[in-house]
Amino acid sequence: MARDRGIVAMTSPQLPAVVEPAQLTAALRRGGVLDAGAVREVKVLHQRDTLVSQIVRLGLRYVGESAGAPQSLILKTPNSAFAESLANGGRREVDFYTQLAPKMPPGLVPRCFDGHFDEDGPTWLLLLEDLTDSHEIATKWPLPPSREQAMAIVTTLARWHAAWWDHPGLGDTVGTWASAEDRAQHMETFAGHYDRFADLLGDRLGEERRTLYRRLIEHSARLSQRYHSRRHISIAHGDAHIWNFMLPRPGVADTVRIFDFDQWRINVPTSDLAYMMAMQWYPDRRQALERPLLNRYHETLVANGVSGYTRGALDQDYRLSVLWQITRPVWQWSINIPPLIWWNNLERVMMAVEDLGCEELLG
Repeated sequence: MARDRGIVAMTSPQLPAVVEPAQLTAALRRGGVLDAGAVREVKVLHQRDTLVSQIVRLGLRYVGESAGAPQSLILKTPNSAFAESLANGGRREVDFYTQLAPKMPPGLVPRCFDGHFDEDGPTWLLLLEDLTDSHEIATKWPLPPSREQAMAIVTTLARWHAAWWDHPGLGDTVGTWASAEDRAQHMETFAGHYDRFADLLGDRLGEERRTLYRRLIEHSARLSQRYHSRRHISIAHGDAHIWNFMLPRPGVADTVRIFDFDQWRINVPTSDLAYMMAMQWYPDRRQALERPLLNRYHETLVANGVSGYTRGALDQDYRLSVLWQITRPVWQWSINIPPLIWWNNLERVMMAVEDLGCEELLG
């Protein structure tokens, strides 16, 4: 499609105006990566759908001086099937990239050149640094990572948590605190989902597991006191499985990057570790890596300025976070995540709860 401002090679789906050459030129100049030159042409190199979003890789061609300007970008927009039901996740991710990411140490997340959330849609978009050529996902889902890959991922996760650890802006300029009433309402909603979930599963959800869920609901206010202490708290990713991390390709001198921030929130940081290991890994792999990774995580926190948080406190928080993770498969079921995901998550996290003696935390 020819335009005065350049050429945009469009394919289905129709690309938003933000990727027109003139607007891209302005965004890249604001980002400090394009000086005298200008974007001349934009074309779709690849597109794919994830569970909740659509990812389009864009190739760029320039006119004039463009040394150092990106040759490609990532356009992220909502998956139309979930655009309305999961719109709040899009809002959170746009907020993260446009408000939080600029305040973080470099090299933790992809750079963002533009981001917008439209309340009327609701729709949203992000224009991100393309790391396709320099980075890769550790494994193909659902294969677990190697020890070396896992160490690199957890090191970066710890650096991310350390950047926001007990940050004075938490709950003010960075995220919001959930009140005791908010948490109680959240658990009341969960209890309703759980009842329907248990009815659906019937005898596939054994009595011991039913008892565990009932006791967690009953003691949820006491267990939430750790969160309400507002001490040793950070920004948690909320979906920190290993496939949301990009590792440098062999021979590339760069850092691991974290992406997909539609579920970030203020939380006890070990919630991310529990989700990554207890929820995603079967016992053999988890038992082999769990202790070394917790050790690396704690060492990295200390190296990045976190003080007063002991290794024993980390273990205690981790066990509590693993216990809380039994709620995740129920929430996933409630929003129609496929059973292939939530059923396996349920089995894995229940085995972790048993291995780690998490039921003891219920008193």
